Amino acid sequence: MSKKSLVFDASVLLHDPDAINHYPKESIVLPSVVIEELDQKKHLNNEVGKNARFVMRLIDHLSKRGNISEGIRLENGTHIRILLDEEHKKKKSGSTTFTADRARHRLLAIAFQLQNEGEKILLVSKDPVTKILAETAGIETQNYRSVREHYDTIHKGIKNIELSKSKIDQFYLDGSLPIPEGDHCPNEYIIMKSEENSSAIARVDAKSKSLVPLAKSSHDIWGIKPRNVEQKCAMDLLMRDDVKLVVFTGGAGTGKTLLALAAGLRKVFDEGVYSRIMIARSIIPVGRDIGFLPGTKEEKLRAWLAPFFDNLEYICSSSGSENGAETKKWILESEKFQVEAITYMRGRSFTNTYVIIDESQNLTPHEIKTIISRVGDNTKIIVLGDPSQIDNPYLDADSNGLVYLIGRMKKHDVFGSIYFQSTERSKLAAIAAAVL
Repeated sequence: MSKKSLVFDASVLLHDPDAINHYPKESIVLPSVVIEELDQKKHLNNEVGKNARFVMRLIDHLSKRGNISEGIRLENGTHIRILLDEEHKKKKSGSTTFTADRARHRLLAIAFQLQNEGEKILLVSKDPVTKILAETAGIETQNYRSVREHYDTIHKGIKNIELSKSKIDQFYLDGSLPIPEGDHCPNEYIIMKSEENSSAIARVDAKSKSLVPLAKSSHDIWGIKPRNVEQKCAMDLLMRDDVKLVVFTGGAGTGKTLLALAAGLRKVFDEGVYSRIMIARSIIPVGRDIGFLPGTKEEKLRAWLAPFFDNLEYICSSSGSENGAETKKWILESEKFQVEAITYMRGRSFTNTYVIIDESQNLTPHEIKTIISRVGDNTKIIVLGDPSQIDNPYLDADSNGLVYLIGRMKKHDVFGSIYFQSTERSKLAAIAAAVL
């Protein structure tokens, strides 16, 4: 049986500009309409535009090695060719109609034409409408999955196990316990329970290869106290200086932002472990570009980062200080508290910094890699997000950078992750999260 030719949709290359290299020893076809779509996106001043420019430069480089319309062989054995769709008139085959004035139809016409000529075709796309239309026309499709983890089986960071009461008593007496049998990740939290209703919470310590108690310093931070087991474990991760990368996932009202910000204030303003707090957010909702808001960059970002300022106000009023408003003003006016758009983080290097990245479910795996690789000495990064609330049209619950980061980092001892399920914002918020 002959191998299938993979026809790439533009959505694949805009999502992952290195997608071509993820299919070794395959035959890849890029219809000219895909190149045109990339050319239309290359002017954008965001990740999509950056990816389009990257692919265009790659194609230009390949074209210098030979006749790319006949095909170029890459180092990984992949054969890639660009196919011109010269027929711009309406094509019909049975009940299937493709029109030349729509890019999607031109793409499908090329795939359909190749299939009619005897080639085995597999259309690779991230666009659900394109895949539906292709399958209706009898063209086999595949969702691009090269850099994909599964949200349904995401590492949650907390695990419940049954132990005997004597084991739990031993843990309280000795302050540690050998790690139970099973697959446990570093900095994973174990909730131990016995039939006699004894219980304990422990953290998997990879260095000592044992279960250890939570740090006592995580019980009250600037007046913020954990309200459930998830928040207790999260606070413990935030207060550990040896855990350099922390990821919190979960819905609204679970306390992700509040806990991350409170711990940052403790580490920067009280303990002096880091010299500043840097807060950044993925700017994708509604307007997409902070240029649509008036004012300086800081004034624009203040609107996008309103949740952080709301939480800061709550923390300052809960910290026990006599004047919470003055405390908030002092923090905001200090050089130790900075805000930034993720758009402007590329190329920077962060040292002695406590970094909080919000709305990271809208980041691609490539973007999340770019951000994490900016980390310098003595820096801690807190990544927050909810994979069920994605605004990026090229991402889904499995392919976003947040889930990808957890899947790839969970086995490393500098990493910790907590999946929040309990809403603590208010009784009404909890009911709304459950029933609406």
